[in-house]
Amino acid sequence: MICLTIGVLLDFIIGDPQNPIHPVRIIAMMAKSLENKLRKIFSSNLKLAGAIMWFIVIFITFLISTAIVVASGKINKYLGILISSIMIYFCLSSKGLIDEGIKVVKFILKDDIVGARNQLSYIVGRDTSNLNKDEILRAVVETLAENLSDGVVAPLFYIGLGGAPLGIMYKAVNTMDSMFGYKNEKYKDFGFFSAKADDVFNYIPARLTSILIVISSFILKLNTKNSMKIYKRDKNKHLSPNSAHPEAAVAGALNLRLGGPNYYFGKLVDKPYIGDYIKDIEVEDVYKTNNIIYTVTLLTYVIVLLFTFIIRR
Repeated sequence: MICLTIGVLLDFIIGDPQNPIHPVRIIAMMAKSLENKLRKIFSSNLKLAGAIMWFIVIFITFLISTAIVVASGKINKYLGILISSIMIYFCLSSKGLIDEGIKVVKFILKDDIVGARNQLSYIVGRDTSNLNKDEILRAVVETLAENLSDGVVAPLFYIGLGGAPLGIMYKAVNTMDSMFGYKNEKYKDFGFFSAKADDVFNYIPARLTSILIVISSFILKLNTKNSMKIYKRDKNKHLSPNSAHPEAAVAGALNLRLGGPNYYFGKLVDKPYIGDYIKDIEVEDVYKTNNIIYTVTLLTYVIVLLFTFIIRR
């Protein structure tokens, strides 16, 4: 419980650390190295190669994380608390999400559309070279809403179930989906298992996130009734079984219409709209989304804290 509190506070205060020893970077390097080797060994069955890679990375990640937590705790109780706290901090990205969105907004406020497009390209998969101001802001709100689940709620959910090691293991699941979970020619087979595993691991957290967004909309005096309405109606309007859930809840809370057609790698993808067009999107909507992120983070923290307390009792 102490480790969880310290980890959340560090995330709120410092944000996402940019350093070469970040677990996500180490996991990514390990996965990439295994990809190169397994592609050669199982060249005739890339789905099998991808599945083997996934299990190896997950096993090693969980084993090493557990060993670090146990060893540090045996050396010194306070060292164990410190190490677990830092590992939990590495799992979370509430402030990191907000900071990335604000970087784009700063360009918008300076009327630098080219700069905003370039900055946006670092956090979204769609083509940004021809987006106008409204489309840029919509993309920011969408990515903040979608990543609220896998960047905050899901890690806290798994930390509540299994402490820092399970939180780090979840980050490995999410990292491999980010690296390999594409339906292009290179990864449609090799990344198949990574994408499906990520869907499974995010199934409960995505739905929990949406419920907490609706609750947050009430706390923040946004449109709670519409948030619930759009969530119920549009939660399945996405190829992913999870992505539309938080997006729909946020779209309703802010009275916005998200989603719709976008270009990916030069190809137009006709995605369905999420939400109703009630008003034009504004910079203020990004700030409101940031407030939702902080509120949902705190609510999830309280839920996990209470769950941990009850289990330990």
